[in-house]
Parts: sequence; C-alpha cells; structure tokens
Amino acid sequence: MQAETRTPPRIIAIANQKGGVGKTTTAINLGAALARAGHEVLLIDLDPQGNASTGLGMTSETRRLTTYDVLIEGTPLSKAIQPTAQERLGLVPATVDLSSADLELMGKQRRSFLLRSALAPVTRGELDVDYVLIDCPPSLSLLTLNAMVAAHAVLVPLQSEFFALEGLSQLMLSVREVRQTANPNLRIEGVLLTMHDTRNRLAQQVESDARETLGELVFQTVIPRNVRVSEAPSYALPVMDYDPASKGALAYAALAEELRRNHTRVAA
Repeated sequence: MQAETRTPPRIIAIANQKGGVGKTTTAINLGAALARAGHEVLLIDLDPQGNASTGLGMTSETRRLTTYDVLIEGTPLSKAIQPTAQERLGLVPATVDLSSADLELMGKQRRSFLLRSALAPVTRGELDVDYVLIDCPPSLSLLTLNAMVAAHAVLVPLQSEFFALEGLSQLMLSVREVRQTANPNLRIEGVLLTMHDTRNRLAQQVESDARETLGELVFQTVIPRNVRVSEAPSYALPVMDYDPASKGALAYAALAEELRRNHTRVAA
C-alpha cells in the first residue's frame, strides 16, 4: 500500500526510564508497521544494549558505523544508516560502545544537541524519511536527553503493573524541563499501555487510572500480553512477519494507524 500525501517527517523518542516495559519491542514493531503502511522509517538504536539492532537481524559484525560514531565521532547520519530485511525500514545500529557515551559526551560543547544536529538532514527534508523512531536507553541519561532535544514528541510505553503511573511522573518532569530549556516544541505523542492482560484486574485498574489521570494522552490502542510478541525477536523478526494474525501484530498495526492519524492532524 502506498503512503498517502506526505506530511513533514516526524521524530519520535520512545522513552521510559524503567526497563522491561516494551520500549524496544514497540520501536521495532511500530517501525515495521509504519513501513508496511507505506512510510519511509528510520529507527535509531540509542540503547547500548543494542536490542533493537539485534531484533532486526543486525549481527555485531555488520554494525560498522553506529550511533556511537554519529554522536561521538561526528559521522554523518546518512553514512550510518543500514537497510534491514523490512522494506522501507532503515536502522542506525548500536553496540556496547555506546555505554561510555555519557562520560564522553560530558566533555563536548552543546552535548545535549548532538543528535539534533545529526538529524538536521531529516528535518530539512534532505533524507527520504517520514518517521524517525529513537529507541532510548532505560534511564534518564544524556543519551535520552539527546533524544528528547532532537525529537518532536515522546512516546511512552507503560506496562500495566503496580506503580506504573508513579514511575511515569519523573519522565514527565524531564519532558517539562527539556521544554523549558532546550526544545520548547516537545510534546507527548502518547502513553502506550503494554503487556496488557484484560483478564487481570490490576491491569484493568492501571488502564482506568491512566485514562482518568492522563485523558487523551493515552493511546486508544492497547498492546496485549502476547507470546508471539515475545518470541519474534529471537527470530530477528517484527511480530507482523513472525505471526501476522497474532493479537500483538494486529495491535501494533492499529497503533501505527492511530499514530498516522494523529500525525496528519498535527501537520494540518
């Protein structure tokens, strides 16, 4: 299916300082779903664990230029983009080298703006990209700060578990600080409920509390707890390729459609 009338590229940081909430899973599967909908998508792996790179089949030997090279060495973004097995989905991979980036960034001028500068060809329309998704590390580090300064919006995966909303408050404070100091146009793209079990009363309560507290910031789409979503990375596939009919695949396709509608509305 071909993309509809092209709107300006949108840069979205996928962030939550808590690990294990489905952040990388969302980056991979949302990216694949947007690409399947006809959009040119670039996924930037900004997590030193490199799980998004691994999940898209990128072996360590093939990660010749990485986000470390882009941020620390000043390598042009276009040189670091590698194709994936998914048509229209490119990747800037990460390796464990990125784990030292916070310390190395401390000595650089405008250290919070390095990713924004690297993404300038995207914002100027010089690269054929509709969406940039940034998979952030599970911490509010300089890497995550770079992502927020570079992004138009932050998408927050939120696991349906006890204390979920309490952990969200610190991230919201960080977004507010970035707005005040470095990126006044940064907004929350949405809060995405992940690993959601509708049979679980706690999960139902978390969803109810999230929608009551955050209102329209919570995506209508909910990502269910689904074994196919968990299995897909071990085959280096997005879930829509691993099992297109699974509940997880259908949910990420629905999320991509909801995001596209929101993006079109904002662009208008």
